[in-house]
Amino acid sequence: MSKLFKYILFFVLVSLLVLIRIFEEQLFYDPYLAFFKNDYLYIDSPRQEVFKLAAYTTLRYVLNTIISLGILFILFYDKSVIKFSVLIYIIAYVVFMSLFLYFVIHPKQEDYYLFFNCRRFLIQPLIALLLIPAFYYHKQRL
Repeated sequence: MSKLFKYILFFVLVSLLVLIRIFEEQLFYDPYLAFFKNDYLYIDSPRQEVFKLAAYTTLRYVLNTIISLGILFILFYDKSVIKFSVLIYIIAYVVFMSLFLYFVIHPKQEDYYLFFNCRRFLIQPLIALLLIPAFYYHKQRL
């Protein structure tokens, strides 16, 4: 891959992540977007359709994951990095989605902050932000 093509592809993938974030309200069903923008520690959890919420959260996670894996591949051009990242993403999905569903089904005000952060890992590409420096550091050590 030429450097120019890598830069263009990297820019396109990062732009896709930004577009997902910009158009999140139009693309995904998520009553918690408005909830967490307000003073959520002092109000009740919004009504939601659990299955629809889980489906759209999963869709968003999958889109962010695919784009993030593309970014990781462009940056490191190593299949072992991608294989390990896929494993991390699968484990993270199972753990965070389980917690997410628990918090959605059993909302308690004292759990809102933990719920907010758990949900954040599902709807934003934070795992990529953790993996990129980790793989860079690992690459430098070799």
